Amino acid sequence: MGRQAIVVLYVLVLAAVVVGVDVLFFRHQFWERLMVNVGIVLVFAAFGLKFLKHS
Repeated sequence: MGRQAIVVLYVLVLAAVVVGVDVLFFRHQFWERLMVNVGIVLVFAAFGLKFLKHS
């Protein structure tokens, strides 16, 4: 699988996790949802930089 395909798949998984957590746990709580979404994006960014970084 090409590098671009892996990145696209990674971003799609990130979006699915964010939407899933929003719908399941934080539907009517704006600030909590915002904080959790930022946390999820930061975790995905950390893993992306660690494992998807071009060597």
